[in-house]
Amino acid sequence: RNATHQMKKLTLADLKAFRDHLRIPITDEQLEADLYRPPYYHPGMDSPEIQYLMGRRKELGGFVPERRSKHTEVTLPEDKVYEVANRGSGKQQAATTMAFVRLLKDLMRDKEFGKRIVPIIPDEARTFGMDAFFPTAKIYNPNGQNYLSVDRELVLAYKESISGQIVHAGINEAGSVAAFTAAGTSYATHGEPLIPVYVFYSMFGFQRTGDSFWAAADQMTRGFIIGATAGRTTLTGEGLQHADGHSPMLAATNPAVVTYDPAYGYEIGVIMRDGLNRMYGPGPADNDPSRNVMYYITVYNEPIVQPPAPAELDVEGIVKGIYLLAPAKIDGPRTQILASGVSVPWALEAQRILAEDWGVSADVWSVTSWTELRRDAMAAEEDAFLNPGQPARVPFVTEQLAGATGPIVAVTDYMKAVPDQIRQFLPNEFASLGADGFGFSDTRAAARRFFKNDIHSVVVRSLQMLARRGEVDAQAPAQAIEKYRLHNVNAGTTGNAGGDS
Repeated sequence: RNATHQMKKLTLADLKAFRDHLRIPITDEQLEADLYRPPYYHPGMDSPEIQYLMGRRKELGGFVPERRSKHTEVTLPEDKVYEVANRGSGKQQAATTMAFVRLLKDLMRDKEFGKRIVPIIPDEARTFGMDAFFPTAKIYNPNGQNYLSVDRELVLAYKESISGQIVHAGINEAGSVAAFTAAGTSYATHGEPLIPVYVFYSMFGFQRTGDSFWAAADQMTRGFIIGATAGRTTLTGEGLQHADGHSPMLAATNPAVVTYDPAYGYEIGVIMRDGLNRMYGPGPADNDPSRNVMYYITVYNEPIVQPPAPAELDVEGIVKGIYLLAPAKIDGPRTQILASGVSVPWALEAQRILAEDWGVSADVWSVTSWTELRRDAMAAEEDAFLNPGQPARVPFVTEQLAGATGPIVAVTDYMKAVPDQIRQFLPNEFASLGADGFGFSDTRAAARRFFKNDIHSVVVRSLQMLARRGEVDAQAPAQAIEKYRLHNVNAGTTGNAGGDS
């Protein structure tokens, strides 16, 4: 029988036979003294064997990988680089994917910092609007471009170069994560920080290569992971293969991954700036473990009007996970709507309908990271557990919503377990609306009506919770279901049909 996996220790006879076979000069007495702690043998740096090994390693360029505790200082981008994220899209519509790409383009143009960015795109560069990078940044190929591309007549033609900045490993997520890891650890292996920015269809990230991201974390990789065409209902025209409703939950299992689901371009700007500062900004030592993080940012392909950054922007709220986006505009029975990513515009429309049709006063909160809110709250609980008798720290989410009265409706384009991460840390009655299941291949409006996470579902759920409290008419929920035809999948109106797939 094959007992390899069952043999955890060598017997004394086996150990002596092993010694004899390798001709190791250790005596029987030394082995018999302690079977489980045999002496370590090194032939000495001057021995022919060690000299040979050291010589070969020198010819190969030294020890690789070799971690360095110091690296070249990084000059981070100035404030003006982030202006493109803060000014919004004016009257034009732009998906958060495009808002991200515009910011990335300006970051790459920065004279001091731009050269350190390594875009990694396994597929769909044109879908993401990143073909504009081809003529200037070019795709890296150590042998240059040795063929004529089929799109060579286009202004934004595919171009490879020995000085290219973009890594394109083909439609190969495993190879792309390997490139991400190599670039993201260069600060330690070569003393030269690079910022990998890996962009992919969100379903093809943690779903396919979660183990590789875990290995990247184990190697203390730093960089940005961009899950594009995110959400379970925003890209439904190509079947269920792209219906990502769970990547934030998968990402939450990796302690080195900081997950965000931003709604607007200005939120992306704040998040990316925070990530760069955390990795390479002033603060802890270069090799401090707190710097070894990977920011997972989900972006969508559904175009909306991107608003400019508010004058009094709650930067801390965006970074830590939640801020008040739109306070209620009327007095009435009170409710709170918490939304993330593409569902934030739905929450704002639900706020309007609740006020105009039902006289309900709703605050809308943008939740940029359910996971970071939970991690902060869990850390507060742990601190209170280990320090009895000391004043307990209040979790950030609890602190932000202190005084926010009424039931909470949390809505997301991911499964309900994503917002449920913070349920236990809020005293309010709490309901989650999300997209559980494999997906629904139809229009965005129909898919959202099917999953009951659309605008009118937020309205009805709010009315149900208020009716139970006796704060609105008991018949209001049923009347709203009939009024908005909530049971009719084809009656959904949430979202639009724009955006590349």
